Parts: sequence; structure tokens; C-alpha cells
Amino acid sequence: MSILQALILGIIQGLTELLPISSSAHLNIIPWLLGWTNSEEFATAFEGFDVALHFGTLLAIAIFFFKDWISLIKGGWNQVVKKEKTIEGKMFWYIVIATIPGGIIGFLLDHFAEGVLTKPLIIAIALIVMGIILYLVDKNAKSNTKYENMTFKQTFLIGLSQALAFIPGVSRSGITMTTGRLLGVERKSCAKYSFMLSAPIVLGATLLKMKDFVFNIPFFVGVFASFIVGIIVIKFLLNYLQKGSFKGFAIYRVIFGIIILIALLIK
Repeated sequence: MSILQALILGIIQGLTELLPISSSAHLNIIPWLLGWTNSEEFATAFEGFDVALHFGTLLAIAIFFFKDWISLIKGGWNQVVKKEKTIEGKMFWYIVIATIPGGIIGFLLDHFAEGVLTKPLIIAIALIVMGIILYLVDKNAKSNTKYENMTFKQTFLIGLSQALAFIPGVSRSGITMTTGRLLGVERKSCAKYSFMLSAPIVLGATLLKMKDFVFNIPFFVGVFASFIVGIIVIKFLLNYLQKGSFKGFAIYRVIFGIIILIALLIK
């Protein structure tokens, strides 16, 4: 894998992982559209590289929400040891519990996604269908709940929904934000909880596949690019969702899905 390819993939990861448009879809489709997947050398180098790119966006989440993570961990510890009940302690354990079902199901189905579900046709359908669902849910949902007021039921169901992210094109942030909106959580809070919820699973995947990492220049270029772009995207989305909706992302998903279908017909 060249440095330029790694840079492009890192930028794509940073842009698409944290927006509800599916990083896995883009990381599979863009190389396919550019003809990179015809190279056996690229295919070999790409194995494990996508997880490395996810590690870059994980660092972005960790740095951007650093104070939040410190408060969450401290609150979770104090709730167990000192029996102190705080919002931070509550949210820490909600995130821990909500991570378990999605993590287990995703781990069990991961090998299946590598074969059948990475086909362009499946990805295109997932992008379009989830784009339509995201638009309809976001348009009709109420915004009754803020991040700090989320209930165990809401957080658990959102966590459970991310198990569907093993299908490229669904999008972990897309399905969790859609579920959050369906449950009446406001848009900005949906985004923040989605970011926080993704961290444990991405960390687990990173540790699991770290043995496959090749620590060369393209590796560090890709990870750094996804980290920098990830920071920018987090800031943008949280500001945008204070007044904006998910409509634009839903439309983009449908258009990208249609482009893939057209490319399939041409190829």
C-alpha cells in the first residue's frame, strides 16, 4: 500500500466513521471504484489496516472527550466504591452494559461480514435502505431526552442496535443515532452517546487485531489522517446538530448507494 493510498483511506475513515454514512461501506467501495482491489499487494496490506484506521478515530474520540471520559471513569468508580450516585457514574455503567450485546454479536458475525456482506450490491442496498429509515425516523421523532437524562432502556437499546453495524453500509453511528432518535433522544445527544459508545468496541477490535498491524509509514500516515479528520468531524457534527437534522446525510447515503449500483451495471 502506498503512502497516498493510506492518506486517502485515512481521510475517508475520519470523514465517514463518525458521520452516519458508514465508514466500512466507503473503505470497501472507494478502493473498488479506483481499481485498487485488483492488486493482490493492496488486498494483503489492507487486511487489518481498516482496524488501524478505526484506531485513529478512536484517538479522536478519546482526545476530544478527554474530560468527559475522566469524569465518567471517576463517576463509575465512585458509584461502586463510595456508593456515590452521579450522572457521570450512571452514564459510565450504561455505556459498559450497552456495549456488551453489540460487542458479542459483532464479534460472532465479523467473519461472515468479510465474505458475503462486503459485496458492492449488499453495501448499496444497506446504504439506501438505512438512508431512508434515518430520514423518516429523524423527521418524525420527538426530541424529549438530553444526553445526561437518558434512561437505561434507551442506552441499552441503542447499544443493542449497533450489532447491525457488522453489515457494511448500515453504519455504527448511523444505526445508533437512528435508534436514539426513534427513542426520543435529541440529535446532538444521539451523536455524543454514539461516539462514546463506539469507543469500547473499537478499542476491543484494535487489541484483538493488533497482531496483524504492520507499523510502517503508510500505517502511521493513515492513522494520523483519520485522527485529525476525526477531530474536525466531531466538532462539526456536534455544532451542526444543534440546529440541523440528519436529512443531508440520509440523502447522501441514497445517492452514494445509487452510484454504486450504476458502477455495478457499467462494470
